[in-house]
Amino acid sequence: MSEKILIIDDDVDTLRLVGLMLQRQGYQVVAAANGTQGLTKAFEERPQLILLDVMMPDMDGYEVTRRLRKNPATAAIPILMFTAKTQLDDKVTGFEVGADDYLTKPTHPTELQSHVKALLARASTKSPEDMATVSQERHGYVIGVVSVRGGLGVTTVATNLAAGLYNRTKADVVLAEFTPGQGTLASDLGISANSGLTDILKGTVAEITREKVQSSLVTHGMGVRVLVSSENPTDVDLAARAENFETLVIRLSTMAHYVVLDLGSGLSLSNQKILALCSDRIVVMEGMPHSIQHTKLLLGELSTMKMDAKSISVVLNNRQRSDAQIPWAQVQKDLGRPILTTLTPMPELFLQASRSRTPALIAQPENMTAQQFLKIADAILEREKAR
Repeated sequence: MSEKILIIDDDVDTLRLVGLMLQRQGYQVVAAANGTQGLTKAFEERPQLILLDVMMPDMDGYEVTRRLRKNPATAAIPILMFTAKTQLDDKVTGFEVGADDYLTKPTHPTELQSHVKALLARASTKSPEDMATVSQERHGYVIGVVSVRGGLGVTTVATNLAAGLYNRTKADVVLAEFTPGQGTLASDLGISANSGLTDILKGTVAEITREKVQSSLVTHGMGVRVLVSSENPTDVDLAARAENFETLVIRLSTMAHYVVLDLGSGLSLSNQKILALCSDRIVVMEGMPHSIQHTKLLLGELSTMKMDAKSISVVLNNRQRSDAQIPWAQVQKDLGRPILTTLTPMPELFLQASRSRTPALIAQPENMTAQQFLKIADAILEREKAR
């Protein structure tokens, strides 16, 4: 017998077009024109999948999902939620209340078909207990760390920030390295490399489940869970999988109080989408003329993308003792905005940290550079309180 799909949408054209498309694929289709009617049909028809609109007049898709998840008879039915493309919070909230996947309107028929097939394929493995766990998820505080080019210390800042947040709060912290094909965290922290991020990026959005993401995380001795990138150079093309990255960030944000993202360098489409989802952004630079100029351009682009200037911090990372480094006061003046903190050159500290496979902040917590990392963590905590 073909699978039964319930479509809940107050838009008549959507009900007709999507319903016809699914019927042509051999599915049984049941339609509901509002949330209340949708709940009734879900309880009566027991469909194998529900396609649910967010914006409806009588009861929105979030409330429909909450009620479906609370009822044991419907708790395990996969829900594919339709959201508006610009409303990123819709996706976050959708996952929080228990949706399995989302699509933006309008959607291409082929894309809808692939999402429907993927959800139905794994529906049999999802229990009501799994859905209850998902419905209790909360959205954490996401921090993206980026620079204008590689080699400026983004991974170092992200790693020590994650350690600092855990040090200060003892809350659940996830550190994720989003640089496929260029990963260094596994080696830096002595973690056995796995294919978790690669598998997530190669698959479909519908396959990015909580369970899959959870299994890709490795707990490090500093108390932080880590998602590492592969070192295989051919995986660098996966950096273009913007929608997968976006979904992964949303999933991670429901799994920890703080999520620190190592975004590498540049404002690729993926990084733009990721940074738009972040609560806080940190831009790493060095005290050199070209770095100042390029960072100024990057900050200008972030402003164009309507990102709140208060959510963006600049960290000056002077990695080498050199007379060529411009003093922080001059960097700040040339940049036209405050510098949160300056990381002073400390090669001996980072060598010790590398040998012990741990962040510098853990290797020598009383060191001046370690205290500067804690200053970044404290600034993040202050901004979180102000939200």
